[in-house]
Amino acid sequence: MSDCGCEKARKDLEEYLRHEVCKTEEADIRAHLEECPGCRDEALVSRTLTEVLARSCKEAAPEQLREIVLARLRAEHTVAQ
Repeated sequence: MSDCGCEKARKDLEEYLRHEVCKTEEADIRAHLEECPGCRDEALVSRTLTEVLARSCKEAAPEQLREIVLARLRAEHTVAQ
């Protein structure tokens, strides 16, 4: 296992966080993150952003708002034709 360096760690960060890198690269990036505060902070920001976005995607708009938006889209579509 070797320190892959900041450039490699940051380039492959998203794949690393999604567990889409091979075991060797995963170990190298993990080791780098343990030793590099800057890359570790970047990983934390990426992980937090991903979690917040995932939570927000689970939220649904109120049915009344959905109906209003769909009605406006249909009206715009009719005018455009």
